[in-house]
Amino acid sequence: MRKYLIAAIATLAMASCSEKKFHVEGNITNAKDSVLYFENVGLEDIAVVDSVKLDEDGAFSFSKEQTPAPEFYRLRIADQIINVSIDSTETVTVKAQYPQMATQYEISGSDNCSKIKELTLKQINLTQRAIAISQNDALSVDESNDSILNMIKAYKQDVKTNYILKEPNRSYAYFALFQALGNTLIFNPRSDKDDIKLFAAVATSWDTYYPGSERGANLHNIAIEGMKNVRIAAQNEARTIDVNQISATGLIDIVLPDNKGQMRKLSDLKGKVVILDFHLFGIEKSPERILLLRELYNKYQAQGLEIYQVSLDPDEHFWKQQTAALPWVCVRDPQGLDSQTLITYNIQGLPDYFLISRDNALYKRAAQVKDLEAEIRSLL
Repeated sequence: MRKYLIAAIATLAMASCSEKKFHVEGNITNAKDSVLYFENVGLEDIAVVDSVKLDEDGAFSFSKEQTPAPEFYRLRIADQIINVSIDSTETVTVKAQYPQMATQYEISGSDNCSKIKELTLKQINLTQRAIAISQNDALSVDESNDSILNMIKAYKQDVKTNYILKEPNRSYAYFALFQALGNTLIFNPRSDKDDIKLFAAVATSWDTYYPGSERGANLHNIAIEGMKNVRIAAQNEARTIDVNQISATGLIDIVLPDNKGQMRKLSDLKGKVVILDFHLFGIEKSPERILLLRELYNKYQAQGLEIYQVSLDPDEHFWKQQTAALPWVCVRDPQGLDSQTLITYNIQGLPDYFLISRDNALYKRAAQVKDLEAEIRSLL
């Protein structure tokens, strides 16, 4: 029995020695009695892995099992942070002095961590320069914004060329994608098609080197969502009326059923001055608005005024009740607030309206009209 026990202990000891672990160690001086946290920076949250209360020489040593794909961690005392990445069983050594540890530290044992330090210092420098420009009273608001935008553009070109695309499979390339200026990502994965390509490039590279990794899948999801947003924005822009050019824009026709079930075309009202009105009868001030329209209609209908009112109310029965006694053209879009007509006419809020001249041309929209009755008289 004694021999078996000794053999079992020896086997456990060998298994322990063969565990694949990484180590993060070093010294942070001038921080006696401070608590140094070693934290995992996950996709959803930041979790404490380990911690130590530092003594006079600030020595620390953390270790953890290696993960299948690169992972990100940070050393933190209060709000002072040093970011590190781990992609194998390396030993990363950090030497710093508190309270300047976030910017004044030495790191060795990992090329990825050295690159992350470079990126961190670059980002801090960018933030400081942007703040200095914004506080420069000699610059106008436009000059300040232009200077900051040009500075960000140059920064992105540098990081894209020398960090992200240079080695997109490395963890420092991943880290670069998520740098921020204030609370805004420097590389915009939501609506900037060039930035989205960078996320896609790193995602593809991680698929090759770290197949099935959670971070690689997350990058793909971000890139796909960004491409979808860009495509939708392009489609909307193609269908949207530029309000600054509205007087020169031809009519975009609308064909919808009225409150008697008949299909009514907006273009059939050519020869009349038309108020194209987008409305929700369910809103609080609908009665007042309908009263105003009725007064205008009663006053100018005989001279050639017509109203083509598009309702976005979800309840068809309610809409029919509200419009049963109205004398103008009342139609309803069954798509409601998801209506493509709202996108086509760039309707940002309800109610809203356009004025259409007798030759079926869009003349002005509500935001451009100071006196509706005067504009109607000028068109009649």
